Amino acid sequence: MNFFQKIVIVFIFLLISVTSNFGAHSYALSTAATTAITEWEMIWENDPYQAAQNGAPSAVTAQWQSFSFEDSLPEKPANIQSAWLRFQLPDYDFARPSLLISKLTAKDVSIFINKKLIYKSDRNYPYNKNEILLSVSESEANQMVYILLHTDSDWLGLKKPIILGEDQSLSKIFMKKDMLDVVIGGTLLLISLGMFLCFIFLNRSYLAGLSSLGAVIFCIALMILSLSTYLHTAYRDYGQVIYYMFDIGSNLLMPSLFIFFEKIFGRGPYGLITRFRKLQVIVSAVSILWLFASFISSEIKSSYILVTTISFAGTVVIGNILIFVCLIRFCLQKNKEAIIITTGFGFFALIGILEIVWYFIKNMNYDLFFWKFGIFSFIAALVIILARRILQNYEQVVSYSKQLEVFNNELQRSEKMEIISQLAASVAHEVRNPLQVTRGFLQLLRETSINNKEKGFMVLAIDELDRASDIITDFLTFAKPQIEQTTILNVSEELRKIEGMLIPLANMQGGVLTVDTAEDLYVHGNSSKLTQALINIVKNSIEAIATGGSISIRAYLDDSNHVIINIRDNGEGMDEYDLKRLGEPYYSKKTKGTGLGLMVTFRIIEVMQGRVEFFSTKGIGTEAVIQIPSAKK
Repeated sequence: MNFFQKIVIVFIFLLISVTSNFGAHSYALSTAATTAITEWEMIWENDPYQAAQNGAPSAVTAQWQSFSFEDSLPEKPANIQSAWLRFQLPDYDFARPSLLISKLTAKDVSIFINKKLIYKSDRNYPYNKNEILLSVSESEANQMVYILLHTDSDWLGLKKPIILGEDQSLSKIFMKKDMLDVVIGGTLLLISLGMFLCFIFLNRSYLAGLSSLGAVIFCIALMILSLSTYLHTAYRDYGQVIYYMFDIGSNLLMPSLFIFFEKIFGRGPYGLITRFRKLQVIVSAVSILWLFASFISSEIKSSYILVTTISFAGTVVIGNILIFVCLIRFCLQKNKEAIIITTGFGFFALIGILEIVWYFIKNMNYDLFFWKFGIFSFIAALVIILARRILQNYEQVVSYSKQLEVFNNELQRSEKMEIISQLAASVAHEVRNPLQVTRGFLQLLRETSINNKEKGFMVLAIDELDRASDIITDFLTFAKPQIEQTTILNVSEELRKIEGMLIPLANMQGGVLTVDTAEDLYVHGNSSKLTQALINIVKNSIEAIATGGSISIRAYLDDSNHVIINIRDNGEGMDEYDLKRLGEPYYSKKTKGTGLGLMVTFRIIEVMQGRVEFFSTKGIGTEAVIQIPSAKK
């Protein structure tokens, strides 16, 4: 069973313990009240190894100093790393007596009664917090308890009273004491892992924001769990891993946070968010490499602790100030997302900065605590922002879908008009010739006729034939495939417009649409007609792909001074027979298709003096290559 699985099990166990404690009453085995030991004595130790062997101070003539729980921790003399702490057990009448020692500051702890070692904890990492639940016997009442403390830091001693009471009652207190850290950290850890699992189900367009937010929550969870004394007590074998989880989480937190901000708000004024994010990535990478190198040499470890403490505090303060300034700027622009995140982030940043300042004011003799509550307001703001973005994207998809529906209706109308124009051209061509012949004979009959009344009828008939000919000419004019109001078009702008219109359709199909176009590409044509032609092809590609498919549009200038627009997909593809029939009227592989869309595309490109070619392989995909003469702007 790996370490993270154990953390999850601990979290579930503690959660069950909390709910069961709230739901049921517990009864101690004894009715005696707990006793608080509020005073003790301390003496510095020069030879901790010999003292541990003897179970007593090595210098018996030294003077013991009295302390109580209201006193500050004593300042450790130079070159002294160890101290003895002693107190006397009172009389007690418990069925299963135990001692609860809280807020004991030391890296290594050994506890003796009557020079007998009854508890020992040695750590190979600089974690100095201890919560100890120690069973004692009835025969040890009124005995003196000696605690040998050792540390590499500047502080050593006890901060809270020692509680003597029934083991069952103290066990509950012991379990609940660090419950908050484990519950908060475990909950955030499970939330972040759940967000990472969402990668399987969500569209790729959401992954950048979701992954950076998941990384932020994951880093915070690691930091909170690493501060839990319960984990250090329950899993001593993994203590070093738990301790350095804080370093890993703190080093990855700010880069993840700035990646999220960059995704939501862009580069920021003067590109400050992007620049600081890049700097954070470098600092974090160096710090993590330095952390691994610190296990090799004690000199590297000492420099690592000094430098990374300063760098972490500096990046947090500078990063918070930078983000806060950017958020104020966005708030002045009435950005709703900035207002939401400023509220949550401002509350968290205020608590974090005040605690860090207080941490250094107390000479690093302070346990960071309140930031754990402020973090929830910040995370809630981040989640709200991401949810708003997802909702906005969904609304945009719906809007684009409606626009596409309107455009599709217009396209169908255009196709119907095309059919009418072809029919009109055909009818006009077949009817015009007989009308001209009839008009000729009527003219001859009018010239040879001597009856004025008959001549008048013939003139009237010729006039009506001329009027019919004019109507036929109008039909022929309607049927001509010409593009009016041509201008110089920027191909890049046209493709970006098409990208914005069709990305929602591609996403709904489960695919990805990408556009890669060179700048300064120009052609002669009509914007609406060119858009219609390109959408016909791209839409067919989208409908041909399956979930996870892709469509790429690439535009460039070839050596013959032609603008090339290449549209490629990895859809179902076509065989040679289907490929040859593309562009024919009334031929389509779609159940509701008419085949007129590609026919219109071919005619539009032809009028622009261009040509369209299709290449396809069944089961691999289709490629459309449009070639249009370039126009200098």
